[in-house]
Amino acid sequence: MTRIVGLDFGTTNSALAVRGGDSQPRLASFDSAATFRSILFFDADEHGPAARARPAAGAAAIAHYLDSGGNGRLLLSLKSFLADRNFSATDIFGRRFTLEELISLILVPIRQTAERQFGDLGRRAVVGRPVRFSGADNADDEERALRRMRTALAIAGWEEVIFQYEPVAAAYHYGAGVDTEQILLVGDFGGGTSDFSLMRIRPRAGMPPRYDILASEGVAAAGDAFDGRIVHHLVAPELGLGSCYRTVYGRVLPMPALVYSRLERWHQLSMLKAPATMTRLRELHAQALEPDKIAAFIRIVQEDLAYALFAAVERTKLALSANDHAEFEFTAPPLALRQHTAREKFEHWIAAERRQISECIDRLLSAAAAAPKQVDRVFLTGGSSMVPAIRKIFTDRFDPSIVRAGDEFTSVAKGLALYQE
Repeated sequence: MTRIVGLDFGTTNSALAVRGGDSQPRLASFDSAATFRSILFFDADEHGPAARARPAAGAAAIAHYLDSGGNGRLLLSLKSFLADRNFSATDIFGRRFTLEELISLILVPIRQTAERQFGDLGRRAVVGRPVRFSGADNADDEERALRRMRTALAIAGWEEVIFQYEPVAAAYHYGAGVDTEQILLVGDFGGGTSDFSLMRIRPRAGMPPRYDILASEGVAAAGDAFDGRIVHHLVAPELGLGSCYRTVYGRVLPMPALVYSRLERWHQLSMLKAPATMTRLRELHAQALEPDKIAAFIRIVQEDLAYALFAAVERTKLALSANDHAEFEFTAPPLALRQHTAREKFEHWIAAERRQISECIDRLLSAAAAAPKQVDRVFLTGGSSMVPAIRKIFTDRFDPSIVRAGDEFTSVAKGLALYQE
């Protein structure tokens, strides 16, 4: 049997697993970690041949970003752009990079690192995809996302690609240990999307289980959106959201919401650095009634402090998953934030996303003509599966004793490597 490569390219983290023969999948290790951060950083002072910007990816991108003091271009959540018809390329220090090229700059070091551990990975891979791509409004958008992903994978050396829904892959991982027939609901919570599949698992003696997909659904409400809510309520007001500016005609107007909506979306934050946007921010600073707040906003954008902001938000979200209260701390002089917040507030902030996820589960069950009591097991994976308010969506709808979670960041990659023709 040929080796199977399972690749989970994620909005926030990526993972790769390899299976040979009848063996269990083995995860690639990235500096002793099981996942690779889906991040790129272009250092403004480092250039390769022909003075072209030379990027770093993953943990190296974070290290370069911190060492340079943010002097460069940090790109996060590139997967969220795949379906976007309005974004195809961006200019980075004088060179135009397509989205496919940017994603390949993450995929290539993932492949190279894995090949140092497993040898040549070949031209074929089983790759995860969300049920609904973030930002996809129709079939054309979905096809655009898959086409772009295929191109990026080909640049990285994978010319033969089999796409599989991410929650189905997680079901393969879970089903490897099942010894009785059951109906399984899998929820995979990523950075950009939350995806679900309802499946019947039929164990077979001496053979891999049979999987019958009853229904799959997805929604663009996930970890990045939760982070954005924290930014909106704890950070954006200190950067001018809700304040006003005075026009040259003397009118007092609220600060435009668009720039703050981009601040709340990690994949759009680096786009605030575009010349036209920076010009507009400087105009607003000159007209602001609270100019210090706009100055702090400009500094965050200009110096690419997105990662530090992201890290502070992530720490707060994790703390609220474990405790009823948490301290949010973020320092970027002249801005220094330290705010006490509560899990109850956070759950109120993400009420719209919780409702979207809940309605998605209802659609899933309806599509399969299944009642909650017919579900034998619920398996949740992905970072946001640890958020108590998200877990409650399932424990309210299903018997809490059947709801399980595990391998939050690697179950999809391992399941992809278990793919059977």
